[in-house]
Amino acid sequence: MYEVVGSTERFRGPILRVVTDQVTMPDGKVVDRDIVHKFNAVGVVALDDQDRVVLVRQYRHAVGAYLWELPAGLVDVDGEDDAQTALRELVEETDSSAGRMEHLLDLHLSPGFTSERIRIFLARDITEVAPELRHQRAGEEADMQVRWVPLAEAVQMVHSGEITNAASVAGLLAAALKA
Repeated sequence: MYEVVGSTERFRGPILRVVTDQVTMPDGKVVDRDIVHKFNAVGVVALDDQDRVVLVRQYRHAVGAYLWELPAGLVDVDGEDDAQTALRELVEETDSSAGRMEHLLDLHLSPGFTSERIRIFLARDITEVAPELRHQRAGEEADMQVRWVPLAEAVQMVHSGEITNAASVAGLLAAALKA
């Protein structure tokens, strides 16, 4: 049951590939299932000593809009574990670092068609990165805005529809329950 009896690669790009699997269903029929295989990702709920969380506003071409999100990125550096990747993304996107990184939750963002998983971390003991050590943002990050808001306000942004990125919604709500 659910045995893959064939697979055809349809597309291969730098961060994802698309395949069509032929899968045996419980009734014995074989059906096609298109799957997007993508690098996994990490996200960070960085909570400072004033119970503020850092958000980034970034243009997302697939939805044609700027979205408020948690700092996040792909797990695409060889030898780097998820916590290291999360810390690197926090530093690169927000000019902030963390003394502690704690696993908060894992999400499959759209398991009906993609294998992608995002692991969300709760970062604490937040410090500012020295200006001379800051990452130079380019490309889609060049006009990224960074904003620290009270966690309660970020949760309100979720409920009002200002934050719609699934990983950000889940991460913020989980952090609010944990805080």
